[in-house]
Amino acid sequence: MKPTQLAKKMILIICVLMLIFMAASAIYYRSLACLPFIYGCLLGGALSSYKVILLDKTVDKALGLEQSTADNYVKLQHLLRFFLSAAVLVAAALVPAISLWGAVAGVFSFQLSLYVLRLTEKFSEKN
Repeated sequence: MKPTQLAKKMILIICVLMLIFMAASAIYYRSLACLPFIYGCLLGGALSSYKVILLDKTVDKALGLEQSTADNYVKLQHLLRFFLSAAVLVAAALVPAISLWGAVAGVFSFQLSLYVLRLTEKFSEKN
């Protein structure tokens, strides 16, 4: 199953946000001390991209199910995405080579990509 155009845009925005965060970290530290933050960003950004793909598949599958079955399926998939986020944040907190703040930035890039997507859609509608 191929991701939808919206999912592709969100993943692209997540990648751009991660590049911005990693560049800001490299500029701030100006040494290899930025690597734990970069590792956290990569981990959180990979999770955010995976969550976009999971959400895309969830919507596609739920549209073909009955109402009650679809409701339970969507709730279960939401819990799965939530626990994946929690697992990444716990791993980043426990592994010294990964910055928790970098992972937080990566995990929140999912939500940030939604806001950026909405803003770009509003600007494209006006033009």
